[in-house]
Amino acid sequence: MEQGETLAAARERMVEEQLVGRDITDRRVLDAMRAVPRETFVPSDVAHLAYADAPLPIGFRQTISQPYIVALMIQLAGLKGEETVLEVGTGSGYQAAVLARLARQVYSIEYLPELAEGARRILQGLGVTNVEVITGDGSRGLPEHAPYGAILVAAAAPRAPEPLKEQLAEGGALILPVGGRDGQILERWRRRGDDTTRERITGVAFVPLCGEHGWEASDGPFGW
Repeated sequence: MEQGETLAAARERMVEEQLVGRDITDRRVLDAMRAVPRETFVPSDVAHLAYADAPLPIGFRQTISQPYIVALMIQLAGLKGEETVLEVGTGSGYQAAVLARLARQVYSIEYLPELAEGARRILQGLGVTNVEVITGDGSRGLPEHAPYGAILVAAAAPRAPEPLKEQLAEGGALILPVGGRDGQILERWRRRGDDTTRERITGVAFVPLCGEHGWEASDGPFGW
C-alpha cells in the first residue's frame, strides 16, 4: 500500500491494476473482489500489505493467495449465482468470502483446525451466512453435499483427486494446482456426462495439499 493511501483505495487500485489490468473480465468477480476486505483475513502485522500483488503468510506455514490468483480461479469456475461450491483449503477464509458473494452455498474444508476456527470467526464477524467451514481431509471432498457446480482447491495436489472429479455436477468445473514444490500448473477439469476433460491454464505456486489424495504428511506443510 502506498504511503497515505487508505485500505479502501488500495483495494480499488488492486482491482484495477492487478485484475482488470490483466485478464479478469467477469464483472461479478471484480465486484466481489472490490467488496471483500482482504485486510481482515491477514495478520495485523501485514495488514498494510493486504492488497500487494503477492501471497501473504497467515500462520502455520500457510499463505493467502495473491489477489490475482484468487480472482483467476474463481473466474475459471464460471459461477452464475445458484451453485453449491466446494472449497478445499479454507486458509484464513478470504476466498470463501469472495465465493459467498457469487454462489448460493459454499462448503469449505480446512485441514488445520486452528485455521478453520479462525476463518469461522472472521466470516461470522463479517455477517457471511452461506459459508460452512469444516475441519477435515479436503482431498476426499464432501460427498454428502455433492454434486458441486464448482470445486476450487487452494493447495497443490500430486494429481487431480478422483473423489473431487466424481463430486462435480454436470458441466461443473474443478480448479486446482497440480504438481510439487519444483513446479505446479493450474488446471481446470470439467464434467461432461461420465467423462472429465482437462485444461492446463498457467504456472502457479501453492502450499501442498495434505490428505489421502494429496501429499504424505511428511511432505506436507511442515515438510515443504
